[in-house]
Amino acid sequence: MLKLPLGYRYGAVYAGLRKQEADDLALIVPDRPAAAAALFTTNVVQAAPVRLARQHLKATGGMVAGILINAGNANCATRTGEKAALATSRAAAKSLGTKTKQILPASTGVIGVEMDPKPIVDALPAAVADLSADRFEKVARAIMTTDTRVKMASEEVPYPGGAVRIAGMAKGSGMIHPDMATTLAFVMTDAAIPARALRDLLKQGAQSSFNSLTVDGDTSTNDTLALLANGASGVKLNPKEQEVFGEALTRVLESLARQIAADGEGARKLIVIRVTGFKNAEDARRIAQTIAKSPLVKTAVGGSDPNWGRILCAAGYSGVKFDPAQIDIYLQGQPVCKKGLAAEFNEGELKTKLNDGEVRIEVVDRAGGKGEARYFTCDLTEGYIQINGSYRT
Repeated sequence: MLKLPLGYRYGAVYAGLRKQEADDLALIVPDRPAAAAALFTTNVVQAAPVRLARQHLKATGGMVAGILINAGNANCATRTGEKAALATSRAAAKSLGTKTKQILPASTGVIGVEMDPKPIVDALPAAVADLSADRFEKVARAIMTTDTRVKMASEEVPYPGGAVRIAGMAKGSGMIHPDMATTLAFVMTDAAIPARALRDLLKQGAQSSFNSLTVDGDTSTNDTLALLANGASGVKLNPKEQEVFGEALTRVLESLARQIAADGEGARKLIVIRVTGFKNAEDARRIAQTIAKSPLVKTAVGGSDPNWGRILCAAGYSGVKFDPAQIDIYLQGQPVCKKGLAAEFNEGELKTKLNDGEVRIEVVDRAGGKGEARYFTCDLTEGYIQINGSYRT
């Protein structure tokens, strides 16, 4: 059961942006303006709501009174994107009785389609009327696009001054790749933490979650990962307590990242890649990411083929220097490569294990360095082509 933070309300309605009638407009509203931090796409092509959200966070010093989210239109690469993002943010601020600069806009959907702000403006009163503390999952569903399942996670952290809660939701299934991995994700806590500290905590947590996640190697134009802290628990965290909070936040983010990878477009299997023993963490990360991006590795996993040669090959073109004769590879805990050469294993038994919904790949450098990394991805199937070959239609 989700452990929702105190002092937030959520609401979602159908504004007519989707072709099929399903909620496509959502609000997340703290009972009072919350300290906030966010990370956004590093794609040089950025959606209008991303640019506006950056401006608003800078102008307010990281204070947010409402998050406005729409699905069905990315509001990116359009002639009127800025006007639409600003008009809908103004309307949301008016409906909530706050300042426009305290609205954080986010959009997801098709790129390059002009967005008429009127359906959103007209639907906002209904969205505000729908606001309730128990609509968390409703909003998580409203922001979905090609997702097949809702993605949510939460933690409760006890402190001497009382417990604080962290709850997050995310959408993402395709066009997933750092930095910071294609998604909309919103995380709320009732702890009292200033915006500057929130940003540091969010960057640390994102590194092992949303920045260690790929589905198809495409980084979106709309990526937004936001963290709000409204202090409603009455628990003000000191720097040492913030470290414990950061660990819980990272677990929430990693759970969301795993859920996204498991729900990759057309995917049947979550792949968790662990790389250890390399010179430093950056080398390990580069190898893990290269393996995770490899279509040949991903299709082999999709076909339950223990083709470890593809894994070794991908590590070899990662740009990291290592001795292939020092590399061991494991699939589902089974050694398949020892010192860069084939290990003996029962192929039939391993193929059966590779039919599981989660596949574990481990690459070990016997050199024994301290560098290690973990990465999340999924298998690549014909379903990915079917979904993306007809996405606009």
